[in-house]
Amino acid sequence: MKVQLQRVAPAEIEQRSMEIIAKEMGPNSFTPEQMPIVKRCIHTSADFDYVKNLRFTPGAVAAGLAAIRGGCTIVTDTQMARSGINKKVLGKFGGQAVCFMSDEDVAAEAKARGETRATVSMERAAALKGPVILAIGNAPTALVRACELMEAGTFVPALIIGVPVGFVNVVESKELLASMPGEHIIAMGRKGGSNIAATICNAMLYMASGNARE
Repeated sequence: MKVQLQRVAPAEIEQRSMEIIAKEMGPNSFTPEQMPIVKRCIHTSADFDYVKNLRFTPGAVAAGLAAIRGGCTIVTDTQMARSGINKKVLGKFGGQAVCFMSDEDVAAEAKARGETRATVSMERAAALKGPVILAIGNAPTALVRACELMEAGTFVPALIIGVPVGFVNVVESKELLASMPGEHIIAMGRKGGSNIAATICNAMLYMASGNARE
């Protein structure tokens, strides 16, 4: 079978993709500051459900950009999400991306307490100095523990990106986060993932640096 392919220069592929996304998104109420994040989530996943699923608190993007420019630490719940974040751009602002999930002391404490590593990781995040962005793409227990720490007044993250994917306690953890004060970006429902968590971080990193893409 002969397939007719479009000839597109490598530098134009992303631009063309974004044009297609903008055309197919349909009516929506996203602000100009939110739109680049939504488009990148669709670009990463080829899933237009994010037009319906993504929820932003009014100050979420501004809070994320301020944290990045202030040299924040981005804490992820998977090494995959951490690997996907553009650490070169983040480093220009003096920030870093970390994941505590593989740390031996975290694993040991989680086992001793009968908790998940994600739970203990959020406690490690709460002890960090300076602004913190949580990028949660896998573990609903991370979101639940973050909310508990926030409710107790022991953790005030600059922004929570709550996009865990799956079936068990995923929807409920996102609904819990949506009920909390503070700034957050949530993919409501079952969809999300480490790639989406990293994508949202990168979208804000590019916005903070004044470039569409680095």
